[in-house]
Amino acid sequence: MAQPIYSGKGRPKKGQPSERIDYQLTGLAVTCLDKVATAKEQAGIFILPTNDLSDHLDMAGLLATYKSQQAVERGFRFLKSPEFLTSSLFLKKPERIEALLMVMTCSLMIYAALEHRIRQSLRQEALSFPDMRKKPSQNPTARWVFLCFSGIHELSVGDEHS
Repeated sequence: MAQPIYSGKGRPKKGQPSERIDYQLTGLAVTCLDKVATAKEQAGIFILPTNDLSDHLDMAGLLATYKSQQAVERGFRFLKSPEFLTSSLFLKKPERIEALLMVMTCSLMIYAALEHRIRQSLRQEALSFPDMRKKPSQNPTARWVFLCFSGIHELSVGDEHS
């Protein structure tokens, strides 16, 4: 639809030529619902390759196994963090670096086992532990439990504990 545009304010004078002509387009946007549904289905798809050719692991089991690796990766993320400070400044020999990584891997295994035991006990006893926002949780991290108990000290006087 053509719309003449005049210079100046207000209504144009009779016979005044327009400065330019603007065009206004009107229409209706439509989409193919079948293509939208296909696109939505493909948006949540990701490829999960495996070399497990056995029949005992179906797709749901494979996805669950893949997602369970996140807990292991979270533990090893600690080894890469700057807090750990594994630098050639401290350890120069490959044997010592390997020994330190073995100790840290064993420590992570103990940490994961402790965390599992805490969570399992909370579920069995139907108890909860307050999280960082003071809300009850049955899945606290061992680090958070350690932080909550960090202010507790033991005083020993003689053979008695108090």
